[in-house]
Amino acid sequence: MISLGARAATGHRKERRTPKRIEVQFRTIVSPHQLNSRWGRRIYWTVLTLVVTGSTLAFVFPLYWMITGAMKTPEEIAQMPPTFFPRQPTFGAFIEAWDLFDIGVLLRNTAYYAAGAWLFSMCVDVAAAYALSKLRPMFGNVILGAMLATLMIPPMVVIIPLYVTIVDLQLLNNPWGLWFPAAANGFNIFLLKRFFDSIPRELIEAAEIDGAGPLRVLWSVVLPISRPILGVVSIFTIVTAFKDFLLPLLVMTDTENMTVSVGLSQTAGAVTQNQIMGGLVITSIPMILVFFIFQRHIMAGLTAGSIKG
Repeated sequence: MISLGARAATGHRKERRTPKRIEVQFRTIVSPHQLNSRWGRRIYWTVLTLVVTGSTLAFVFPLYWMITGAMKTPEEIAQMPPTFFPRQPTFGAFIEAWDLFDIGVLLRNTAYYAAGAWLFSMCVDVAAAYALSKLRPMFGNVILGAMLATLMIPPMVVIIPLYVTIVDLQLLNNPWGLWFPAAANGFNIFLLKRFFDSIPRELIEAAEIDGAGPLRVLWSVVLPISRPILGVVSIFTIVTAFKDFLLPLLVMTDTENMTVSVGLSQTAGAVTQNQIMGGLVITSIPMILVFFIFQRHIMAGLTAGSIKG
C-alpha cells in the first residue's frame, strides 16, 4: 500500500511538472491558409520580388549613375537619349577632379570639423541624457518634451536666427561656428536617454554606496556599458557633419576653409559634368565605407534600450 501510494504521488508530481505547450498564433494580413495555397505563394513571392527589386533600384541606381557618369566623356553625358553603359570607360575624370576641386584639402577640413562636432556633441548630449535619465531633475519630462519638440521644427526656420547669432559672436570662418550648433541634438539625447533608462538601477546604487559621485558613476559605470549607443550616436554625428551644406556655406566663406559639399558646389560651374561626378564619387567613398562597416550598429541603435530585461 505504501509503495502504491508513493508511486501515485510520484506520478502526480510528474504530471504537475510537465509544462503545457501553448501555441501562439500571429495574425497577419494574409491568412496561413491563403498563403499556403498555390496562387497565394505565387502572389506572395511576386509582390515580395517586385518590392525588393524596386527598393534596391531606387537606392542603388543613383550611385550607379554617378559612377558610370564619371567614366563617360562630356559629349556622351549630354547625349539624348542617355546611355546606361559607358562606351569607352575611362578613369581620367577621377584624377582631374582630385586636382581641380582640391579634394584633399576639402576632406581634411571636413574631417576636422566633424571631429570637433563629435567631441562637443558627445560632451553635451551624454551629459544631458544622463541627467534626464539618472539624476531626475525637476521638470525633467518637460525639458525632454521641449527637446523632442525641436525635432518637429524644420531646420530652414531657424537658420536665419542661427546665422545672425554666429555673426554677432564673430564666428564667421571659424570652426566654432559649426561646432556650437552641432553640440546639442535632440534626437541624439533621446537615443542616449532611452539606453540609459535600460541600465539597472542597482548598478548605480552600488556605485553610490561605494562613495562614487554622479560624475564618477557616469565615467566608470554608465559609459562603459553604453559603448554600443555611443558608437551609433558618433556615426550619426560624423555623417551629419559630412553631408551638411547650408550652414557651412554661410559660415565658411573663405576658400581654404570650405567643406566638401560647399567646395564641390562652388567649383561645379567651371568644370565638366564627368569631372563633377568624379569628385562626387571620391567624396562619397568615406561615408559609404562608414555605412558598410557600421551598418549593424546603426540598425541596432534605433532599437537600443527599447527592451528591458
